Amino acid sequence: MNVRVLLVDDQPLLRMGFRLVLEAQPGLTVVGEAGDGLEALQLVAEHSPDVVLMDVRMPGMDGIEATQYIAERHGGSRVLILTTFDLDDYAFAALRAGAAGFLLKNAQPAELVAGIRTIAEGDGVVAPRMTRRLIEAFAHRLPDRSGTTADPRLDRLTDRERQVLIEMARGCSNAEIAGTLGLSEATIKTHVSRILPKLGLRDRVQAVVLAYQTGLVRPA
Repeated sequence: MNVRVLLVDDQPLLRMGFRLVLEAQPGLTVVGEAGDGLEALQLVAEHSPDVVLMDVRMPGMDGIEATQYIAERHGGSRVLILTTFDLDDYAFAALRAGAAGFLLKNAQPAELVAGIRTIAEGDGVVAPRMTRRLIEAFAHRLPDRSGTTADPRLDRLTDRERQVLIEMARGCSNAEIAGTLGLSEATIKTHVSRILPKLGLRDRVQAVVLAYQTGLVRPA
């Protein structure tokens, strides 16, 4: 699978660094670079990249507005947010705007490449450590509920799928969920692939947000 990537960052040196890392990898092609959100939208329309590597803090149109526009009008291009701080308000807002995940700018090259490939395959990317810290940081914004709501989507899940969703929302990787539930990692991956369409969600990130919004899992 050849993954076509658009780089969006207002710092040319960072874009150059990302380009060098990505173009050294087989199956990854950088189709363009943008210095702000507006230019990014123009290039998305022109090149239809598989993944948009998006900064959030840029002059003019920022990454949040650009992400929302891409998610609404160019669903084939998925956005991976890059941020300097893992508790960045802007990164959280970008997830809500439709980003498929986010990584830190100081992530290891292998982590960045793996994240891009994961996004291109249709899943979301938020490192477990960052998921937990996101929930801790934004717990005050989540509903104060002692149990699940009557959201009918949750009723579509089997008991095992509900367990998997709870562990996902706690920030566990597929391997960690497999260890907790005594199942194989492949089985967990299958459960995740069934959970998302049942809930009408695009990826793992949206599933985690839904679990907290409905009260299925509560912040510590």
